[in-house]
Amino acid sequence: MSNRRIGTLVLAAAMIIVAASVLFTNNLARALQTEEQKNMAIWAEAEQQLILADENADIDLALSIIESNTTIPVWICDAEGKTLASRNVRDTTTIGKHGPIELQIDGQTTQYIYWDDSRLLTRLHYVPYAQFALIFIFIAIAVITLLTGQRSEQNRLWVGLSKETAHQLGTPISSLNAWQQLLTDKYPDDEFVPQMKRDIDRLQMIADRFQKIGSEPTLKAEDFVPVVQNTVAYMRTRISSRITIDDHCFDGQRQSVMLNAPLLQWVIENLMKNAVDAISGDGHIIFSMQENAEEVMIDVTDDGKGIDNKTQRRIFEPGFTSKDRGWGLGLPLAKRIIEQYHGGKLLLKHTQVGVGTTFRIVLKKAENG
Repeated sequence: MSNRRIGTLVLAAAMIIVAASVLFTNNLARALQTEEQKNMAIWAEAEQQLILADENADIDLALSIIESNTTIPVWICDAEGKTLASRNVRDTTTIGKHGPIELQIDGQTTQYIYWDDSRLLTRLHYVPYAQFALIFIFIAIAVITLLTGQRSEQNRLWVGLSKETAHQLGTPISSLNAWQQLLTDKYPDDEFVPQMKRDIDRLQMIADRFQKIGSEPTLKAEDFVPVVQNTVAYMRTRISSRITIDDHCFDGQRQSVMLNAPLLQWVIENLMKNAVDAISGDGHIIFSMQENAEEVMIDVTDDGKGIDNKTQRRIFEPGFTSKDRGWGLGLPLAKRIIEQYHGGKLLLKHTQVGVGTTFRIVLKKAENG
């Protein structure tokens, strides 16, 4: 089950719990409010008996009923709304929202009783919100724990896969080195043998990169421009001649950043391969560079097919690919290298279907840069 589906189910469950809680609490509040209204009718009757008491009236019972009200705020007002007496009230400048109940003082004078919700009833109205907050907190903790566990499991799988890949590459690389040495000795003047050596060295570097996944890479202050230019030069001879690469923005530029050169080369290669895959026929890959006081931004732009809205949300998701063949690991690995290892950012800056795509790498400048 996908994380998005799990999140949707958890949110739906939370909403059902909150709705049920609100419904139950509101029903309870209405029942308590009705009970308080009945109590106030009895309280008003006791007040009326006390006012009109004669020698046969049970004054003690009336007083007992009046004194028993220790929670419901009550105001006794005249016909003009002026407070004459109050009970359980802090602010006498206002009157309660419930009422009035009439009190006949004599044949010509009428007083009115108003009351407000008790403190218990007032607090009860806030219970659903408190429950919602607690449920939200617990759900957030549960989702974070779940996602963290899944991410940790993915990381362990990635590390294991990377190291196993490096291990499996070791044997054929060693064999290729032996064959290359044999060809060098037998055909010392062959122009293709040195090219084979460069490709074998390239395979060895790739194996070393896989071996470094899961380990903390060593970063050092280094001029990133030659690193990028060397990668571009390598890729230029291995892609279609119908695709031109413009990296003139780096000419004459020097900028020291904290980096691991082999891993940064991997990222540049991946972005260029994606650009090549996006271009059908003739096209261009253009590099551009910007900087501020603390960071260097490298943009890689192609004029390929672009990325649709649905795919944009998933391009950095491990295992997702829009290609007929592919593992869906390139961009997630590149993002991991830039953000977790280099403390920078890799983001999709801009894309438009049928127009092209721009990815941006953000790297921190070295302190002495």
